[in-house]
Parts: sequence; C-alpha cells; structure tokens
Amino acid sequence: MITTIVFDAGETLTRDDRHWGRWADWLGVPRHTLSALVGAVVAQGRDNADAVRLLRPGIDLRAERAAMEQAGVTEHLDDSDLYGDVRSGLTALRKAGYAIHIAGNQTVRAGELLRALDLPADSVSTSAEWGIAKPDPGFFERVLQTTGTDPSATLYVGDHPANDIVPARAAGLRACLIRRGPWGHLWSDDPNVTPDWKIDGILELRDLLGCRHT
Repeated sequence: MITTIVFDAGETLTRDDRHWGRWADWLGVPRHTLSALVGAVVAQGRDNADAVRLLRPGIDLRAERAAMEQAGVTEHLDDSDLYGDVRSGLTALRKAGYAIHIAGNQTVRAGELLRALDLPADSVSTSAEWGIAKPDPGFFERVLQTTGTDPSATLYVGDHPANDIVPARAAGLRACLIRRGPWGHLWSDDPNVTPDWKIDGILELRDLLGCRHT
C-alpha cells in the first residue's frame, strides 16, 4: 500500500517559464528562440540544458550561474509559478492520509524558495542540497532516507521519463508520469516508459489511490 507521495519540482509543481526566460535575457536572445531550442533538444531526448549549450558552445553553466547571481539575476519563485492544482492537490492528498514530500533536480536557492512558499509538504529537498542528482540511483536512496518508507510504499511523481520514471522504478518505487511540460507531453506514450500511472493533474491521484483514512 502506498503511504507516501514524493513530487518532482520543475514542470511537475512549478512552471519553468521564468527559468528559461531568465536565461534568454541573460544570453541576449529572444525568449522564443531559447524556448524553441529547449523543445528541440527534448524531442531528441537530450538534456534540456543543451539548449543553452547550442547558443553558447563550450559554456560553463556553473560559472555562468555564478555570474548571473553576482549580477543580481537571481532565481525567483512565487505562487504565480505554481501549476494551478498544486496547493489544492497536495492539500487533498494530505487530508486523504498520505505523507507528501518534494524532491527534484534543483539548486540550493530553489530549495529555499520552494520552502518559502509554505506548500503542504512534509519536506522539500533538492539535488544540489544532497549533492546527487537524478537519474543517479543515489538520489532515490536519499528520497527513501528522507521519507523513511519502503520503496513499494512510496510513489514518485514526475514529468521526465528518463530522470523520474525509469530510475524511480529501478529503485523499487512506484512511479507516476504527469503530462506537463515538454517532456511529460512528448514522451508520455514512449513504449519504453512504463509508469504505474499517468495523470494530467495532481487531483487525479486521490481518485486513483483512494483515501487512506477509510
């Protein structure tokens, strides 16, 4: 029986529009250009950061992020970045008896910003805080250490087949693909990706899983 639900962050709970817009402005290219390149690399099954590398071959992303921070071009998140069903969906799942956690490939700053949103979750963790990122199996080991649950009792929800669904299942967790963002939509019907469930919105999970209080 599933007792715990862990959510990815980017394009599962939060939209990435602001993130890519910030990069486009920093690089001095139209936002549409970078957005189109993100779509292109996603279609090729590549890391979406390759969109930036196409614009600036050889770019050191870590150094560039540091330069952005120094220039005051900092990460920002507020309620407008959340998908519309996030607060209501997480709240409904907690009321139904599930422990809720958030863990994704994000920066330390993103973790601080997510916690500042005061979402109805028992914990918020990022790959930068843990020092290990998806799809490394160690990421999902840290997930289970954080939740304190058995893999079979833990559901991981994400939009990215290669980063979320495949490694979560390999680690013994249950997995749910949410059809959001370019990855979630484009690869949702890939026969090599076999989540336990596919959803279009968080509120669907309560109907799929039922209420643990009853």
